[in-house]
Amino acid sequence: AGVFVANGFGKPFGFVQVEELGELEAPIALTGTLNVPRVADGLLDHVLGLPGCERVRSVNPIVLETNDGRLNDLRARPVRSEHVAEALADAGEHTEVGSVGAGTGTICFGYKGGIGSASRVVGGYTVGVLAQTNFGGDLVIAGVSMKGWAGNAERQEAGSCAIVIATDAPLDSRNLRRLAARSFVGMARTGASFSNGSGDYAIAFSTAKQARRRGGDRRLRGERLGNAAMSPLFVAVAEATEEAIIDSLCAARTTQSNGRRVEALPLDQVVSRLQSAGR
Repeated sequence: AGVFVANGFGKPFGFVQVEELGELEAPIALTGTLNVPRVADGLLDHVLGLPGCERVRSVNPIVLETNDGRLNDLRARPVRSEHVAEALADAGEHTEVGSVGAGTGTICFGYKGGIGSASRVVGGYTVGVLAQTNFGGDLVIAGVSMKGWAGNAERQEAGSCAIVIATDAPLDSRNLRRLAARSFVGMARTGASFSNGSGDYAIAFSTAKQARRRGGDRRLRGERLGNAAMSPLFVAVAEATEEAIIDSLCAARTTQSNGRRVEALPLDQVVSRLQSAGR
């Protein structure tokens, strides 16, 4: 695995060890800011309870977050270990998107944000991206500005974005970090402001068996792609990140909570604007 921080105004859990060792030891979870320690504790319960982990004395859970405190009562900190267990049990091949999970209370470009996903296949390898969107700027879709067109969104600057990248390309941790860094090219294409108050984090990992390290044998077990093979993957992750962010907006629902109402992106107006621009 590899991590990259575009702006460090955030509270991710477990990034330092991944940066040092280039390894994942536990599932990756997303949540709201003040629930990070509770979700990490739930991940610890999960890993320590797995068969074969009876003597494990160190685990590095990974938790990413965005501050959804405008729609969510963050101070309540309602997440418990059993909720983490339920989320892990429900995880499968299908990923729900929109106003779900850690995206339930997020806001993006002044519209309702959420969870989005997208993927690309290049050179026989898949690059998949999942984004938790909660940031500001001036929304751009397919290179077309939505400023002044798509509804009456409240101006938003601060916020955060959490990006998780999975690939079956056999990459070492250094090139996975490079892949994570290029995800912010896609985020920039959506019109993100990357403000002072935005915590923007990406983690990329490979599922390729030859890139795994097991037990006491810390050697990589096969050939990995070299630097010269990375350019198509860079393009793929940028495109998939851009699409995942737009996906989160298109799938989100108007939400009223915590004394505030945030409208979903008006898709009919978006289509009209794109058609007017010849897209």
